[in-house]
Formats: sequence, C-alpha cells, structure tokens
Amino acid sequence: MNNMSKSDIESADLSYIQTKAREELNKLSGHSVLFTGADGFLGYYFLKVFLAWNDAHPAKKIKVHALDIFLNGIPKHLRGRSDIVPIKKDITKFKPAVSQKIDYIIHAASIASPIFYRQYPIETINANVLGLYNILNFAVKKQKTPKKVRGLLFFSSSEIYGDPTPEHVPTPENYRGNVSCTGPRACYDESKRFGETLCVNFSQVHKLPIKIARPFNNYGPGLKITDGRVIPDFANDILHDRDINMLSTGSPTRTFCYITDAIVGYIKILIKGKNGESYNIGTEEPEISMLNLAKKIKDIAIKEIGYKGKIILKTSKDKHYLTDAPNRRRPTIAKARKDLGYNPRITLEQGLSNSLLWYKENLL
Repeated sequence: MNNMSKSDIESADLSYIQTKAREELNKLSGHSVLFTGADGFLGYYFLKVFLAWNDAHPAKKIKVHALDIFLNGIPKHLRGRSDIVPIKKDITKFKPAVSQKIDYIIHAASIASPIFYRQYPIETINANVLGLYNILNFAVKKQKTPKKVRGLLFFSSSEIYGDPTPEHVPTPENYRGNVSCTGPRACYDESKRFGETLCVNFSQVHKLPIKIARPFNNYGPGLKITDGRVIPDFANDILHDRDINMLSTGSPTRTFCYITDAIVGYIKILIKGKNGESYNIGTEEPEISMLNLAKKIKDIAIKEIGYKGKIILKTSKDKHYLTDAPNRRRPTIAKARKDLGYNPRITLEQGLSNSLLWYKENLL
C-alpha cells in the first residue's frame, strides 16, 4: 500500500517540476509574473512551484501577481507571502496599469470543465475572448515602454481539434480541426480557437512574444473532485464508497498527462517556445478507453484503500451529454520534444495513485 500523504505527494511533485524545468525557472528568477486563473487547477501547482522555488532561492525570487475571482476566498497557501500579490478580479474587467511591473504573463483564466461551460456558455466566451483581449491590449501598451513583456503564455485547449478524423490521430499542431460552431461544446471550443487567432495576429502585428499551449487531458492534485471531468468523477464515486458510474459505453479513448509533466511543458513553452506558435502538451501513450480507465483506477483503489465497488454503465439524463465529444484524443508531441526538450515521464498508474490518495486526504 502507498503510505504517502498529501504533503508527501505534493513535495515530490514540486521537486520533480523544479528539477525538470530548472533552466526555465532560473530564467524567471528575479522577474515578475502575472498569472490569471490562480485559483484554478493549473494555478494550484503553478503557484506552489513558484513559491517552492522562491523558498529555495531567496535572493532571486519570482514575484507572482495572482489573479482570480477567488469565490471561496484567498487560498491558504497564497496568504501572508511577500512574493505573492493576490488580485481578486474578474478577468473580463481586469485592466492593469501599464506602469505595473509585469515581465511574464501566464493566461489560464477560463471555465474549462464541459459540465460547467455548458451551464455558463456566455460567461465562458467572455472569459476566453474579452479576458484575453484585456491581457493582449495590456501587453501591447507595455511594448511601448522600456519594460516590455518578455513572454506571454496563452492556454488554449486540445478541444480546438474537435473530433479528429481517424487519419489525424495522433493529432499534430497543424491539424485544422473537426469542430462544430453551434453545438453544446462550441462556446468553449470556438472561443479557444478564436483566442489562438487573436494571439497569432497580435504576435505578428505588435511583435509580441506570445506562445500557445494546447493541453491534452491533464489531471492530478489541484483538480477539484467536483470538477465534472472523468478522473475526479471516478475518484468521487470511489471515495464515497459508491459504484463507479459511467454515463457512456466507455469506448471513447484518451491519453492522460499528470500535472507535473504538464506544468514542466508549460514553463518550457513560456521560455523556449516560438512566438506565435502552438504546442501540444500531453502524453502520446497509453491511449486508453474510458472503460479501461475505470478498471485501472478501480484496481488501484482496491490495492490502496480496499475499495469494493463495481463499474456501472448508465445513460445520462442529459441528451446532449456526449454530443460533439471526441471519440479519440491523443496528441503527437514531436514538436514539443524538438523545440522545448519536453519529455513526460510519469506513468498513468503513478499519476492515478497520487491523485486518488490526494483526493482521499482532501475529503477529510
């Protein structure tokens, strides 16, 4: 049985990220970073990485301006630190002063779960378009001052590919997509696609150092168990001693990238990525069906916590639950390997085990 605690898992994860992205974190040292979406999944570990780095390198700290709505208040790990400046603000209304010292921007503010962006389609579009406009216009104004923005990372999504045709799986960055512009997922998919269009054109016209990340099914600590995505859903059933409920046949396939490998990739894009270009960040294998994923996390739960439940296949009451959902999602990361030196290493088994134990302790 894995006896690691939540703090053990996080400590090992943060050490892994700092080791794998040491060169890039060194280049961020002594600079200031604006991180939008600080209370989200990506923000959880991103900011912990910066704080852990600062604790180990007190002479050249990374100062972080952490923006979010913070609906539940400022998280404990962001309080009482001189190297963190929490900004409680809606990204669609955020217009920072040009005089503010911001060297790098990581723009992750969005509604990323299909469960929630389908409930709040207009808010999703506004965050993905108006919020990005605010960030880009700020960067343009900064370029006219001596203290220009050194790098801007925009979080797009693998959803911009839609449901790739079979010959385009694994999916490269130059695939143009098979996306509905009117379906139930379009508010997210199309606003992210337009966000990339904005970024490429702002980069070209205003000579901005904008880089684009396309995440492929990231998971792990920091992803709320109520998020509605598949791994926290399975964990939620397991930890509440329920059967694992699947609202599909379990046939769609995905690859999954543990949060540590994902964040290493994103930091590398920010520092090493080519301006105006996009990078897939994820893992190329194993490509696993949702049913086999359920079986795998069930086996881990039996071993780790003595789980006794079953896997139950159901049909969702929501008739649009699976509409436009991709049948397969698997990236090719050859470009990230070549340009960034990106090389994800955490196995699915290790990532699922870490996630399940982290969720277990968070429920206490």
